[in-house]
Amino acid sequence: MRAMLGIVLGFVVRVWLMTLRVHVVADPALEAVRARPWVLAFFHGTQWPLLAWKRRRPTVVLVSLSRDGAMQARALRILGLRVTRGSTSRGGVRGLAALVRTMRRERVDAAFAVDGPRGPYGVAKPGALAAARATGGVMVPMGGAVLRGMTLRRTWDRFTIAWPFSRVWVALGPPIDPDGENARVRLQEAISHANETARTRARELEVVCAAS
Repeated sequence: MRAMLGIVLGFVVRVWLMTLRVHVVADPALEAVRARPWVLAFFHGTQWPLLAWKRRRPTVVLVSLSRDGAMQARALRILGLRVTRGSTSRGGVRGLAALVRTMRRERVDAAFAVDGPRGPYGVAKPGALAAARATGGVMVPMGGAVLRGMTLRRTWDRFTIAWPFSRVWVALGPPIDPDGENARVRLQEAISHANETARTRARELEVVCAAS
């Protein structure tokens, strides 16, 4: 039953995301690291715009081994993502190792909600840094914002969904070397800045729309 729900959810979300108008703000420094693997790093709750973004190449994600994770995995595959299973609390080491093997073998990027699976919000766990180090990649901070949508305020991550046919923003910050000093703190700050950049762009357009 959950497998079928995952398939249905995946197709519904896929069609929904296709209606969105995506605006991208990318740091120019990313051009210099195009040949290296990217480990896309973001905070929970901002995924909706990021899922609508056209990724530069195939991307693998790590999904929980829970029953809900099985449903999520099927949905994410329909959205075009490659999935490995594992979590920080159960099967995490094996899951991360499988993700790294996929990145190396298939020359794909990876994406992490770095403060998962259940927070605290905005505090990066070590998985994204480990994946970047193991593959010779860089961490790319990501932020998202919506112009019109709904925030699920009772969820711990305040997950935000954009209404169909609305505008969303994706901000890609400068690449971060996983071996650099205070890399995890720098990543947290960079993701926060990317989110603020996306929100600022959304607010600017809202002001323009209100004045016209």
